[in-house]
Amino acid sequence: MEATAFAIAGIPPLIQTKTRLSNGRLTFRKIKNKGRHESGILTYASASASASGGMQKAWLYKEYGGVDVLQFEEEVAVPELTPDQLLIKVGAAALNPVDFKRRQGKFKATDSPLPTVPGYDVAGTVVKVGSRVQGFKEGDQVYGNINEKALEFPKQYGSVAEYTAVEAKLVALKPKNLDFAQAASLPLAIETAHEGLERAGFGPGKSILVLGGAGGVGSLVIQATRQVFGASFIAATSSTGKLEIMKSLGVDAAIDYTKQNFEELPEKYDVVYDAVGQCDKAVKVVKEGGSVVVLTGAVVPPGFRFVVTSNGSVLSKMNPYVESGKVKPVIDPKGPFPFSQLVEAFSHLETCRATGKVVISPIP
Repeated sequence: MEATAFAIAGIPPLIQTKTRLSNGRLTFRKIKNKGRHESGILTYASASASASGGMQKAWLYKEYGGVDVLQFEEEVAVPELTPDQLLIKVGAAALNPVDFKRRQGKFKATDSPLPTVPGYDVAGTVVKVGSRVQGFKEGDQVYGNINEKALEFPKQYGSVAEYTAVEAKLVALKPKNLDFAQAASLPLAIETAHEGLERAGFGPGKSILVLGGAGGVGSLVIQATRQVFGASFIAATSSTGKLEIMKSLGVDAAIDYTKQNFEELPEKYDVVYDAVGQCDKAVKVVKEGGSVVVLTGAVVPPGFRFVVTSNGSVLSKMNPYVESGKVKPVIDPKGPFPFSQLVEAFSHLETCRATGKVVISPIP
């Protein structure tokens, strides 16, 4: 059906619009006073706007590219809630490499339609509960990775916004000892660390080398292997300035990659967890029968790659370790970045020199 020159929430009344409603999405064309035009797509939110919260502030991009495509919008529709979802008032969000790779169009064939509100990681407060949800209520403070499959049609409305909607099975109650910024730093990275170690068959008495031990995933691999999986020996690589951070997380051998080539050292490991893309070197230091977990770059046997599956039960499993202080969030010292500085946060993440996680907080 079509309609012309009717008001859409968030578009000033002096701007006439031509719209088409199709499959629950509004395609709009704004006709400005000086004859300029702008097109785009908004989720249709008339009937459910008041129920889901109406309009919100959010960051988004309407085309793929560098940080310059990011735009701050003050009136973006709050996502509609399905029966199995929670609507979360976002307290903090965190960025991951998948966020900038997605923005660059690296997996556009399986991406959701543009425009996109970025962000996988979230921590916040439940403000609305879907009709089929059990185990959560309004007012609960939760955290999670909102996309079950990171590369398979992730949500159009991510977490770098005032509100986000997420399936209840993908979140857990926030650890009581963490604030929103700390909690938002954990979900995707800790799920990636945990799933990779499980797939590698890591367990008590085994040794591991973590490549990129001071990064978002690497810092949690170190802690999980020690505190959850019972590692007998942990080595990890980083630059000179980050060696002490790795030692504080529990590594037995901190290797400065600016001074030593780990593949030339005599030690061999049951598992190598490669978070930086050096599988060709990692396979040289893995024991016979061991494996190399690969997050990025080319894969050489016995290396294997996987894409993390978001799972709230993993977060619930990790909560006692977090609440006891055995597993700690690591947030890059340049952050948390305020909501207004998302461009700066992305730019820092894309240097690949961040320590721990890049967090956006507070989100108003």
